[in-house]
Amino acid sequence: MVGLVLVSHSASIAEGLREMVAQVAGADVPVAVAGGTDDGRLGTSAPRIAAAIRSTLDGGVDGTLILLDLGSAALSLELALEEFDGGDRARLLVSEAPLVEGAILAAVQASVGASLDEVADAAAGAASMLKMPRK
Repeated sequence: MVGLVLVSHSASIAEGLREMVAQVAGADVPVAVAGGTDDGRLGTSAPRIAAAIRSTLDGGVDGTLILLDLGSAALSLELALEEFDGGDRARLLVSEAPLVEGAILAAVQASVGASLDEVADAAAGAASMLKMPRK
């Protein structure tokens, strides 16, 4: 089973997306969120991200896909990843996919038992999805 970690500068966005993922993919896909700062402001927190990652790994997943909202979240993620050893690091992938679309596509793949690489590939496909076909 593959878990997801959703990282957003906004706690509300992260929680709302977790709700969307649960409704689309079901409750069987472990989803952890790290949104906002410890004092409730917009931003990201390396300790929150590390805790979210740890919660999926400790939940017995085979791997975890991490999705970010904005590029600056990568700085906090890099700090968070320092807490994980080689064995755990090998079970983590970071996606370049857009957060919302990527999370939904990843969750659907995870819900059918896909591997971490397959879940990551599904999320990556969101980058080329058109919302409105061009005429």
